[in-house]
Amino acid sequence: MLINPKKQVSITEANQNFSKITKIVDTEKMVIILKHNKPKYLVIDFEEIAQTQENSEEKAWEEVSKNMLFKNFEAYKEL
Repeated sequence: MLINPKKQVSITEANQNFSKITKIVDTEKMVIILKHNKPKYLVIDFEEIAQTQENSEEKAWEEVSKNMLFKNFEAYKEL
């Protein structure tokens, strides 16, 4: 997994300058906070999560619809 260095901040820097974190999230949509030089925390723009959730709910309904069609295919053919 390739991680953009612009999206990485140490936990010390995040503690000392949280406004920097918010600015990065505003432009990059996310920031990874490193602890002991390893990714530990992820801060994501809330709108990104909401959009992802909407998309996955939509896909779930599509799957349910497909399953119903395949399960009842013979009945739908008669209609």
